[in-house]
Amino acid sequence: MEHQLHDIESLRFPIGEFQKPNSITPDYLDTWIETIENFPSKINELTKNLSVNELNWIYRPNGWKIKQVVHHCADSHINSFVRFKLALTEEKPIIKPYEEDRWAELIDGVSDDLTASLQIIKGVHARWVLLLKSFSEKELKRQFIHPATHKTSCLEEVIGVYAWHCNHHLAHIEQALFYKGQF
Repeated sequence: MEHQLHDIESLRFPIGEFQKPNSITPDYLDTWIETIENFPSKINELTKNLSVNELNWIYRPNGWKIKQVVHHCADSHINSFVRFKLALTEEKPIIKPYEEDRWAELIDGVSDDLTASLQIIKGVHARWVLLLKSFSEKELKRQFIHPATHKTSCLEEVIGVYAWHCNHHLAHIEQALFYKGQF
Protein backbone atom coordinates (compact mmCIF):
# COMPACT_ATOMS: atom_id res chain seq x y z
CA MET A 1 0.00 0.00 0.00
CA GLU A 2 1.12 3.54 -0.77
CA HIS A 3 0.84 4.68 2.85
CA GLN A 4 3.58 2.23 3.80
CA LEU A 5 5.99 4.58 2.03
CA HIS A 6 5.35 7.12 4.78
CA ASP A 7 6.77 6.90 8.23
CA ILE A 8 4.39 7.21 11.16
CA GLU A 9 5.59 10.73 12.05
CA SER A 10 4.75 12.12 8.61
CA LEU A 11 1.30 10.52 8.94
CA ARG A 12 0.95 11.94 12.45
CA PHE A 13 2.14 15.41 11.41
CA PRO A 14 1.26 15.74 7.71
CA ILE A 15 2.00 19.49 7.72
CA GLY A 16 4.89 19.21 10.19
CA GLU A 17 4.90 20.51 13.74
CA PHE A 18 4.20 24.14 14.60
CA GLN A 19 7.21 26.35 13.99
CA LYS A 20 7.14 29.62 15.87
CA PRO A 21 8.63 32.40 13.75
CA ASN A 22 11.49 34.43 15.24
CA SER A 23 9.26 37.48 15.17
CA ILE A 24 5.47 37.41 15.19
CA THR A 25 4.50 40.18 12.79
CA PRO A 26 1.06 41.65 12.06
CA ASP A 27 1.12 39.73 8.76
CA TYR A 28 1.55 36.42 10.62
CA LEU A 29 -1.26 37.34 12.98
CA ASP A 30 -3.59 38.33 10.13
CA THR A 31 -2.88 35.07 8.29
CA TRP A 32 -3.35 32.98 11.44
CA ILE A 33 -6.61 34.71 12.36
CA GLU A 34 -7.87 34.22 8.80
CA THR A 35 -7.05 30.51 9.08
CA ILE A 36 -9.01 30.27 12.33
CA GLU A 37 -11.87 32.23 10.77
CA ASN A 38 -12.05 29.95 7.71
CA PHE A 39 -11.73 26.67 9.60
CA PRO A 40 -15.46 26.07 10.24
CA SER A 41 -16.33 26.27 6.55
CA LYS A 42 -13.34 24.13 5.54
CA ILE A 43 -14.03 21.32 8.01
CA ASN A 44 -17.72 21.41 7.11
CA GLU A 45 -16.90 21.23 3.40
CA LEU A 46 -14.58 18.24 3.91
CA THR A 47 -17.08 16.28 5.98
CA LYS A 48 -20.58 17.28 4.84
CA ASN A 49 -21.09 14.46 2.34
CA LEU A 50 -19.26 11.65 4.14
CA SER A 51 -20.98 8.37 4.79
CA VAL A 52 -20.91 6.71 8.21
CA ASN A 53 -18.33 4.31 6.77
CA GLU A 54 -16.11 7.20 5.68
CA LEU A 55 -16.49 8.98 9.05
CA ASN A 56 -14.93 5.86 10.57
CA TRP A 57 -11.81 6.00 8.40
CA ILE A 58 -8.56 6.66 10.27
CA TYR A 59 -5.75 8.94 9.11
CA ARG A 60 -2.88 6.72 10.33
CA PRO A 61 -2.37 3.41 12.09
CA ASN A 62 -3.85 3.70 15.60
CA GLY A 63 -5.05 7.20 14.74
CA TRP A 64 -8.42 8.78 15.34
CA LYS A 65 -11.34 8.30 13.01
CA ILE A 66 -12.46 11.29 10.96
CA LYS A 67 -15.46 11.74 13.28
CA GLN A 68 -13.15 11.81 16.32
CA VAL A 69 -10.98 14.46 14.68
CA VAL A 70 -14.05 16.67 14.16
CA HIS A 71 -15.31 16.16 17.71
CA HIS A 72 -11.77 16.77 19.04
CA CYS A 73 -11.58 20.09 17.20
CA ALA A 74 -14.81 21.19 18.89
CA ASP A 75 -13.44 20.14 22.30
CA SER A 76 -10.00 21.62 21.74
CA HIS A 77 -11.20 24.93 20.37
CA ILE A 78 -13.71 25.39 23.20
CA ASN A 79 -10.83 24.89 25.63
CA SER A 80 -8.60 27.29 23.74
CA PHE A 81 -11.27 29.98 23.57
CA VAL A 82 -11.74 29.72 27.35
CA ARG A 83 -7.97 29.87 27.87
CA PHE A 84 -7.80 33.08 25.82
CA LYS A 85 -10.56 34.61 27.91
CA LEU A 86 -8.85 33.56 31.14
CA ALA A 87 -5.57 35.12 29.98
CA LEU A 88 -7.38 38.34 29.11
CA THR A 89 -9.18 38.61 32.43
CA GLU A 90 -6.73 37.13 34.95
CA GLU A 91 -3.05 37.71 35.59
CA LYS A 92 -1.12 34.78 34.11
CA PRO A 93 -3.74 32.13 35.00
CA ILE A 94 -2.92 28.47 35.34
CA ILE A 95 -5.16 26.82 32.77
CA LYS A 96 -6.93 23.50 33.16
CA PRO A 97 -5.54 20.77 30.93
CA TYR A 98 -7.75 17.93 29.71
CA GLU A 99 -7.15 14.35 28.59
CA GLU A 100 -7.91 14.75 24.89
CA ASP A 101 -7.38 11.05 24.10
CA ARG A 102 -9.87 10.07 26.79
CA TRP A 103 -12.34 12.73 25.65
CA ALA A 104 -12.10 11.29 22.11
CA GLU A 105 -13.37 7.95 23.47
CA LEU A 106 -16.44 9.36 25.23
CA ILE A 107 -19.83 8.81 23.58
CA ASP A 108 -19.91 12.35 22.15
CA GLY A 109 -16.41 11.86 20.75
CA VAL A 110 -17.32 8.74 18.78
CA SER A 111 -20.77 9.78 17.56
CA ASP A 112 -21.42 9.41 13.83
CA ASP A 113 -23.44 12.64 13.94
CA LEU A 114 -21.13 15.63 13.46
CA THR A 115 -23.90 18.23 13.59
CA ALA A 116 -23.39 19.44 17.16
CA SER A 117 -19.60 19.53 16.90
CA LEU A 118 -19.74 21.46 13.61
CA GLN A 119 -22.20 23.90 15.22
CA ILE A 120 -19.87 24.30 18.21
CA ILE A 121 -16.91 24.93 15.90
CA LYS A 122 -18.89 27.51 13.91
CA GLY A 123 -20.09 29.34 17.02
CA VAL A 124 -16.84 29.20 18.97
CA HIS A 125 -14.84 30.36 15.97
CA ALA A 126 -17.20 33.28 15.31
CA ARG A 127 -16.74 34.52 18.87
CA TRP A 128 -13.03 33.65 18.97
CA VAL A 129 -12.27 35.56 15.76
CA LEU A 130 -14.25 38.57 17.00
CA LEU A 131 -12.09 38.51 20.12
CA LEU A 132 -8.81 37.93 18.23
CA LYS A 133 -9.44 40.79 15.81
CA SER A 134 -9.98 43.17 18.74
CA PHE A 135 -6.62 42.53 20.44
CA SER A 136 -4.34 45.41 21.28
CA GLU A 137 -0.56 44.94 21.41
CA LYS A 138 -0.85 44.62 25.17
CA GLU A 139 -3.53 41.92 24.92
CA LEU A 140 -1.45 39.95 22.41
CA LYS A 141 1.26 39.72 25.09
CA ARG A 142 -1.07 38.32 27.78
CA GLN A 143 -0.04 34.90 29.03
CA PHE A 144 -1.24 31.72 30.68
CA ILE A 145 0.59 28.82 32.31
CA HIS A 146 0.07 25.18 31.44
CA PRO A 147 0.43 23.18 34.70
CA ALA A 148 1.58 19.93 33.05
CA THR A 149 4.49 21.50 31.17
CA HIS A 150 4.96 24.60 33.36
CA LYS A 151 5.23 26.48 30.07
CA THR A 152 4.11 30.09 29.94
CA SER A 153 2.37 30.79 26.65
CA CYS A 154 1.83 34.19 25.10
CA LEU A 155 -1.48 34.70 23.29
CA GLU A 156 0.12 35.91 20.07
CA GLU A 157 2.01 32.61 19.80
CA VAL A 158 -1.07 30.58 20.77
CA ILE A 159 -2.94 32.18 17.85
CA GLY A 160 -0.31 30.64 15.58
CA VAL A 161 -0.51 27.30 17.37
CA TYR A 162 -4.27 27.14 16.82
CA ALA A 163 -4.03 28.21 13.18
CA TRP A 164 -1.58 25.32 12.82
CA HIS A 165 -3.97 23.07 14.77
CA CYS A 166 -6.77 23.87 12.31
CA ASN A 167 -4.60 23.02 9.30
CA HIS A 168 -3.11 19.98 11.06
CA HIS A 169 -6.51 18.37 11.56
CA LEU A 170 -7.82 19.36 8.13
CA ALA A 171 -4.77 17.53 6.76
CA HIS A 172 -5.64 14.50 8.91
CA ILE A 173 -9.12 14.37 7.40
CA GLU A 174 -7.74 14.81 3.88
CA GLN A 175 -5.21 12.06 4.57
CA ALA A 176 -7.89 9.65 5.80
CA LEU A 177 -9.94 10.38 2.68
CA PHE A 178 -6.94 9.99 0.37
CA TYR A 179 -6.01 6.60 1.82
CA LYS A 180 -9.68 5.66 2.27
CA GLY A 181 -8.84 4.80 5.88
CA GLN A 182 -6.80 1.79 4.77
CA PHE A 183 -4.32 1.56 7.60
